[in-house]
Amino acid sequence: MRRFRLLAPLAVLAVLAAGTGGRASAQGDIGASFPNKPIRFVVGYAAGGGNDIFARLVGDKVSQFLGQPVVIENKAGGGGRLAGEYVMGQPADGYTVLVGAAGMMALVPVIYPKTGYHPTRTYTPLSMIASFPLILAVPGNHPARSLAELVAWAKAHPDKANYATSSPAFTITTELLKLKTGMPGVPIPYKSTNEMMVSVASEQTLFAIGDGPPTVPLVQAGKIRALAVTGAERSLELPEVPTMAELGLPQVSGGSGGAPRARGCGRARQAQGDGDRCRRHVERRLRPRDRGRYQAFR
Repeated sequence: MRRFRLLAPLAVLAVLAAGTGGRASAQGDIGASFPNKPIRFVVGYAAGGGNDIFARLVGDKVSQFLGQPVVIENKAGGGGRLAGEYVMGQPADGYTVLVGAAGMMALVPVIYPKTGYHPTRTYTPLSMIASFPLILAVPGNHPARSLAELVAWAKAHPDKANYATSSPAFTITTELLKLKTGMPGVPIPYKSTNEMMVSVASEQTLFAIGDGPPTVPLVQAGKIRALAVTGAERSLELPEVPTMAELGLPQVSGGSGGAPRARGCGRARQAQGDGDRCRRHVERRLRPRDRGRYQAFR
């Protein structure tokens, strides 16, 4: 199994593994009639964030392939922990699918040792649906026009240095940036990237590091200013924004990721195949510009 690098935000589809804490299905294991009712995609963050956007995009295609509605449920809180524990309490019948972001799957169980789920033993991973870099942004009218200027400003105004975050992945990335630059910053929690970036645009917070789908439109509208991206390459949507590596901070950078081998549910392998088929279909439908924008479905 390939390891997740903490700074590469990922979204993975996973179902509850048989034999875990989930309640047994009234039908036993998933039968040949699967699916015969709506399927739920549970997202650990509020609507409007990157994971929510990708869940809706993929859910629409999964619905077309399987002939059943896919309902998106947002269970925000605890950096995704609430969603992970909620899904664990559902029947292990394949009808409740967790959209497992890197933060909730790789970091939450480490930060909270008593978390009620294990990322690889509790769930059966189906397919990775997205991998994308993060964007560091400040208010559109802030005097800092580079990362160096932001660091200098924060050091000169430590009482005003704070940052918005909605995921352990964002928090860890920001704390690493603070460690490497010596800049101060108090975390302010939010429930989604959309809420984070709105707080930056309205100058409630000094800066934020978040995923692209909710962030890029605000940058393009001039409401926030992007100072850096964490990917290995510059964003096609924001080609003028340097990478962290270009700015001398290669440690604050994205990487590769993968999903553990599926196991558990009796029909997990079929579901995994459907997930991969859906991912390939959506990838073909994306415009080339969008593929580069989010590095999605790879």
